[in-house]
Amino acid sequence: MKKDQTLGEALRSRGISRRSFLKFCATTASMMALPPSMIPVIAETLEKMRRPSVIWLSFQECTGCTESITRSNSATIEDLIFNVISLDYHHTLQAASGEAAEAARKAAMEENWGKYLVVVDGSIPTGNPGFSTIAGISNVDMLAETVKGAAAIVAVGTCASFGGIPKADPNPTGAVSVSDLVTDKPIINVPGCPPIPVVITGVLVQFLTFGLPELDSLSRPKAFYGQSIHDRCYRRPFYDKGLFAESFDDEGAKKGWCLYKLGCKGPTTYNACATAKWNDGTSFPIEAGHPCLGCSEPDFWDGGGFYKSISTPTGDIGRNAVYAAGAGLLAGAAIGGVLHARKQAAVRKHQRATIDDLGEES
Repeated sequence: MKKDQTLGEALRSRGISRRSFLKFCATTASMMALPPSMIPVIAETLEKMRRPSVIWLSFQECTGCTESITRSNSATIEDLIFNVISLDYHHTLQAASGEAAEAARKAAMEENWGKYLVVVDGSIPTGNPGFSTIAGISNVDMLAETVKGAAAIVAVGTCASFGGIPKADPNPTGAVSVSDLVTDKPIINVPGCPPIPVVITGVLVQFLTFGLPELDSLSRPKAFYGQSIHDRCYRRPFYDKGLFAESFDDEGAKKGWCLYKLGCKGPTTYNACATAKWNDGTSFPIEAGHPCLGCSEPDFWDGGGFYKSISTPTGDIGRNAVYAAGAGLLAGAAIGGVLHARKQAAVRKHQRATIDDLGEES
């Protein structure tokens, strides 16, 4: 695709039908919880769009975020996204290296000043600059230089969003998140370890189509991080009835009961795992029998142990669907979860009569 081509022109030249393109737009609208009336708006905007420049910086990371998107089964979405944008710099994917690679980054900045998008994965070490350098430039300096002319920044993965695993106690490199260093540019956090592929691409489409999306208090797009995994989990009815797996191989686990007592962090974790899922919508950890680790939340690695319950369920769970919040690092998120659960309980009370009866009979 040539830089001066619109996306619509490029798609037609590659033989992609209007029907297939509209199907993609419909999928994107659904991911963003937009009404069907917005499908033609997305289509018209993308069709007329020329390739925006994207500079992707990788710092203290495992390459998992890049692997997540490039190994996605949703090849059509991946192909469309990487043909919408001009990925001018990416350590893992670019052919150039050494001086040629850095020249490409600087050229992209100069040619698109004030318009390019910076994508960052990995945390930034603030200790010894030698902990992580690129072309002899420390991560701190490269980030500061690159974001100067950026229109916005997308922090992909929990490391870039919140510091992630490198920031875990005792944080030997002094790792910090993008937002700890950049305070004068719009930042969209797309956390996860790694994030779901369609969430990464969906956020890019949302930004390119409508501009900066509506964000929550942690700068995450509400379209993908607006509800907890617990709210949309298919095991939620078992939680409401007080039916929990006590071990990974007991009868409760075999029957698909709630994994809350095995350390599931779903009630305090906001992500689209329960709806978008992984591997082309095949499954997600809870569906595979493993509790949520809370990887899209700040400090998840130090959050009190993966297999420890965040609290002991209290009260008549079948009627109230509330949980007692834990203390320490999870306190703030848990309190929010309690308020949300109580509100949901009030709305759903009349729907639970049948479930309560079944629970009493069992």
